[in-house]
Amino acid sequence: MTQGSHRVIDSIAKEALSLLGTGQQVPPFSLRYPGFRLVDAYEVVAVLREMRRARGENPIGRKIGFTNRAVWGGQGISGPIWNYMFDSTVHELATVGEAFALKDLPEPRVEPEIVLHLASPPRVGMSEDQLSGCIDWIAHGFEIVQSVFPGWMFAAADAAAAYGMHGALLLGDRHSISGAPTQWRDQLSSFRVALVRDDGLTRSGHAQHVLGGPLKALGFLVEELARYPASEPLRVGEIVTTGTLTEAMPIRGGQIWSTALVGIDLGGLRLRSY
Repeated sequence: MTQGSHRVIDSIAKEALSLLGTGQQVPPFSLRYPGFRLVDAYEVVAVLREMRRARGENPIGRKIGFTNRAVWGGQGISGPIWNYMFDSTVHELATVGEAFALKDLPEPRVEPEIVLHLASPPRVGMSEDQLSGCIDWIAHGFEIVQSVFPGWMFAAADAAAAYGMHGALLLGDRHSISGAPTQWRDQLSSFRVALVRDDGLTRSGHAQHVLGGPLKALGFLVEELARYPASEPLRVGEIVTTGTLTEAMPIRGGQIWSTALVGIDLGGLRLRSY
């Protein structure tokens, strides 16, 4: 970024905030601000976090995006990105009646994910065993992602700055892993999942699709946060959703989506969109 980059960071953050909940789309930031890179995007993330705090939204976790390498080429992405989730965007699926309104989310897609809750802060260089020891419960969930950029065309810096494409996280039942950490660690690296639309369309996935498994995805996030000065380290009590296990599927009102998991002690989910 050139001289005046702080003004550019603030400008992008204000624009991103103004787009939230409007359904509007804009050209990618990287096309309008030459030299806009991932390191700049994470400065936008930090500024936007404080803007959302100021209006009453509390950050309660992180989402990792584009952990599934199979989708990178089709969207101009060469690696994962992350952003915050807020108490305004995370919902218990049972509490919302297994239903979610897509209104004002541009080009929404649905993603089946694994969510981890941190009982202790993970550190750089931890093994999967050590990372699993930082987690007290896990859940299956649906993330609804959105694109404020038409046609889902953008650079990695754009995706990171625009909320990590996060729209909402819908959480299923929580399952304590404290009593059998080895069992859960093994399951988290080997289970399979099917995402099914009510007309029969199906997409299959595997734990390995998220950077080799949700625990590896968590390890990536810890390392990535340490790389960028503007990033806050993970804290006790945060939740981390570890990326889509299948292709992210376009979703529209009036559909019913469900999941089935094999090889892990988690039940499938059901979601009606409207």
